[in-house]
Amino acid sequence: MKVKEIMDKEFIAVSPEDRVVDVSLKMEETRKFTTPVVDGDGKLVGWVTSFDVMRGLRDGLELVSDIMQPPERIVHVNENDPARLAVLETAHHKLVSIPVLDDSGRVVGVVRSFDIVETLSQLYEIKVSKIFEAMNGELKGVSWDELMEAAAIITRRRTGKRIKPKEYEERIRNSTFGEAIWATGGLEKFFVGLIAIGELVIARKIARARK
Repeated sequence: MKVKEIMDKEFIAVSPEDRVVDVSLKMEETRKFTTPVVDGDGKLVGWVTSFDVMRGLRDGLELVSDIMQPPERIVHVNENDPARLAVLETAHHKLVSIPVLDDSGRVVGVVRSFDIVETLSQLYEIKVSKIFEAMNGELKGVSWDELMEAAAIITRRRTGKRIKPKEYEERIRNSTFGEAIWATGGLEKFFVGLIAIGELVIARKIARARK
């Protein structure tokens, strides 16, 4: 399997001349919180994450060019690389996502992953709270309480049952990964929920930063 078979082709891309506030709105609207910065030919010239955007909003920086990461610092893969290379790169560099380029250097997709992929087989007996702690460690600038609030909101949206953040925290501290997979209806649904929680907590941080 090649990278182009697993990459997200519906990614958002921005220009160095775009305004930071507009990018924050686009991220919130699409629920995609990393984006390649491209030139007029669609070639990679930078990379922006939600944390770069929050920093820009906080510091009053106006343009994407003021906050983007330079190309030499960006980990990327080619669309024809083996899919496992994308997984290994995201895991090794502890990245949520990386851009995918074609042979001419144009951005043609984004691969999104969690750094727990390589240890998935060992997770079934681990407490769910450990997964959330690892996630919290990667979401720099997000507190544990904010993560639990987002988790409680997503749980209410998905189940219709109200649950307090403290109740959710107690639940994940007493449940194993294997039990959580069974309770949520499978591995895919568990990770869809986990991604939704991460996206919500970031969206809430961005919204607060704009105020």
